[in-house]
Amino acid sequence: MLRPTRVPSPRKPIRTSIRRGVVAALCGLALPAYAEEPAAEPAAAPSNDDCLSCHSSEQERAKGKTIAAVTDALSKSIHGQIDVACVDCHTDPAAADAPHPEKLARVTCTKCHEDEVAAYNNSIHAAARRSSADSPAALCTDCHGGHAILGAKDPASPINHFNLPATCGKCHADQSIIDKAKIKVGNVPAMFHDSIHGQALEKSGLVVAPNCATCHGNHEIRRASDPKSRVNRANIPSTCGSCHQGIMALYADSIHAEALKQGNPRAAVCADCHTAHQTRHVDAAWKVGVVKECGTCHEESIRSFRDSFHGQVTSLGFERAATCAQCHGSHRIFAKKDPRSTVAPAHVVDTCRKCHSDASANLAKYDPHANARSRSRNAVLFFTSWAMKLLLLGVFSFFGIHTLLWFIRELQLRRRRTGASENSND
Repeated sequence: MLRPTRVPSPRKPIRTSIRRGVVAALCGLALPAYAEEPAAEPAAAPSNDDCLSCHSSEQERAKGKTIAAVTDALSKSIHGQIDVACVDCHTDPAAADAPHPEKLARVTCTKCHEDEVAAYNNSIHAAARRSSADSPAALCTDCHGGHAILGAKDPASPINHFNLPATCGKCHADQSIIDKAKIKVGNVPAMFHDSIHGQALEKSGLVVAPNCATCHGNHEIRRASDPKSRVNRANIPSTCGSCHQGIMALYADSIHAEALKQGNPRAAVCADCHTAHQTRHVDAAWKVGVVKECGTCHEESIRSFRDSFHGQVTSLGFERAATCAQCHGSHRIFAKKDPRSTVAPAHVVDTCRKCHSDASANLAKYDPHANARSRSRNAVLFFTSWAMKLLLLGVFSFFGIHTLLWFIRELQLRRRRTGASENSND
């Protein structure tokens, strides 16, 4: 007998779905017990209070070394006034654990002072550090200080306008550092101290007086040979002109400035006559002494000047004697053929009259650089000089021969007298 086919109940799918839902819900409730635990939050960096719990006063470490006290220095510093955190500068991970290792990584100022650090990285100081690990070249803290960093306007700041020479002198006046770093110029602060700039800054207290940074810059200090250096030969006039604007305007028109623009490496700039660090007051004695500086380029002209009356009295130290600058000018110097020149034909009489009030056109014809060794420059003086030399040679030769013959004659007479005396005795 055939059994009838069993028709599935329409309620079974519903019961199955409910059953599956209940199981899923129960599994869902159980999942948190087996899920991975969330990562722990990183430990908070130590606060200033945490750091100062040790560094508030000098304490002894286990090894007998002192823990530096920085509370007072930090509170008075510009960083303390704006609530800079210790870990903003001491960023190495070891600083997060207390007590931290004795040696922390060197602080970096890039986080806040990005532009200044970028400028420093282009400097001679940074280059020296890169070339040698034990270089004594200055770091940020060497100039600005460590914890007691003060603003530049603070009179106690090492980078204050009046304190900067002493700050630079910590290295540049230290002979051991000068020798190690092979600083050819030597003890610059000593030179600057005795200069007109140093006296104006240190004795007169003039805010407008230059200090080291005025000429060399502050962070981006470059070698003088670097074309971008403020003290490169091509840039010295503009550097000095930042203070001496009136003189710069005079120099800008001169034959020296024109030669410098054309790339002549020997063209005279401010430091050639006034020096870089030992700049003196321009008095009468200085004007007499600076003639030798002109001679470093104009050797032949100075040699002929030394042979002249003006040159002779100048060499004797006579301060009222005419020197190069009194005839050619000092900063606004032009070639003789230039109509603006003080020694151009149209102006030379007026130039002579600065000393010789009654000078005439005839006096102006006098050649102050007459060179007896140059036939092309002064033929008359050339032949006169040779004639004088021949005359002197002839006179001295004549008297020399005369003296020699007289000596021979006298010797012969003595021999005769001696012989006659011996014959008479016999």
